[in-house]
Amino acid sequence: MNATTNNFLSEVERNAVIEMRHAMHREPELSNNEWKTQKRIIETLAAFGLTEAKTFHKTGVYVDIQGLAPGANRSIAMRGDIDALPIQEARDDLAYRSQVPGVMHACGHDMHGSIALGAALAFHRMRENFSGRLRVFFQPAEEAEPLGGRTVVEEDLLDGFDAAVGFHVRTDIPAGSYGARAGAVTKSADQFSLEFFGTMAHGAKPHLGVDAIAIAGAFINEVQKVVSREMPVDDGAVVTIGTIHGGEATNIICPSVTMTGTIRTSSPERRKLLVQRVREIAEGVAAIHRGRAEFSSHAGEPPVVNDSSMVERFKQIVVQSDGEDRYVEGSASSGSDDFGFYSSCVPSIYFWFGSKEPGNESGVHTPTFGVSDQTLVPTTELAIRYCWELFQSA
Repeated sequence: MNATTNNFLSEVERNAVIEMRHAMHREPELSNNEWKTQKRIIETLAAFGLTEAKTFHKTGVYVDIQGLAPGANRSIAMRGDIDALPIQEARDDLAYRSQVPGVMHACGHDMHGSIALGAALAFHRMRENFSGRLRVFFQPAEEAEPLGGRTVVEEDLLDGFDAAVGFHVRTDIPAGSYGARAGAVTKSADQFSLEFFGTMAHGAKPHLGVDAIAIAGAFINEVQKVVSREMPVDDGAVVTIGTIHGGEATNIICPSVTMTGTIRTSSPERRKLLVQRVREIAEGVAAIHRGRAEFSSHAGEPPVVNDSSMVERFKQIVVQSDGEDRYVEGSASSGSDDFGFYSSCVPSIYFWFGSKEPGNESGVHTPTFGVSDQTLVPTTELAIRYCWELFQSA
């Protein structure tokens, strides 16, 4: 096949990709509950001759396509996430709108999973023409713990692989345009839980107690100094207090306050330090106020870090196939993605495809979010071509 064209998908494969997108969108499933989606993917793969798909993380699927041409035996992984979000869709204009109350594909994972399907089908058909192995992951649970990306690493499903390819829709890039940038493109997302303990007393006699609410207030103010005074400006570190609960009555000195939050950084090296400093601030503030703090943290997604040479190759392909004006470097995101587990193991690229167009400018994780079908096949073709050239250059 001529790798300088984008005609990798056959007509029947293009139809399967579109049908998968519509089916996933009509029947979205939340993280760790993607049972129907898993079954649909396995059945579609089998219908095209890919009968040896394997499951992981209970609701995930992956399939290997082994190239049969002589040459270097390079191994490349591709991920398409498949879970939806607990949001009620407000898009009555879509013929394939969600039929599941309170659940919708508000982050484009129906697109991602369908792109991955197209790659699997095309490479299976072209297996006589390339050497190497493509492993396509239809990964569940990107949005919520327990994370599917963590399982990929814990089960050694990337052992021996040379590269990984991921992608995500981006609402600030015009439809038909693509982007990527070298280095960290998302942040880590570590969760913490914190409880401050004081001593109960009558509200009229605060000196007889230790006010846990006062401790919590001081912590909220002090912890932001870790970001503004201890982290490099270009790191973009973020400490967010997401929940806070405490107090039982208006006239009682509160004896305990609980809170939870998220700690984000783009630096794998500073990640542990930032968590450590949040703990130290909590314990120090509590001690100053004669109270006590109990802190626990849970490591979430690492930052997604793009390999510079893979990004440069991607840029060249976009410019060659679509034109220089269709490549948008894009800024790094302050969000997170468990593709960071992949990029922490092997050289990786996480590229963006745009969805912004007149009348379609809603952000992800909103009830009116949507991506036009017109972007689906071209993006699938681009993802296939990119992997194809990675194999050819081995």
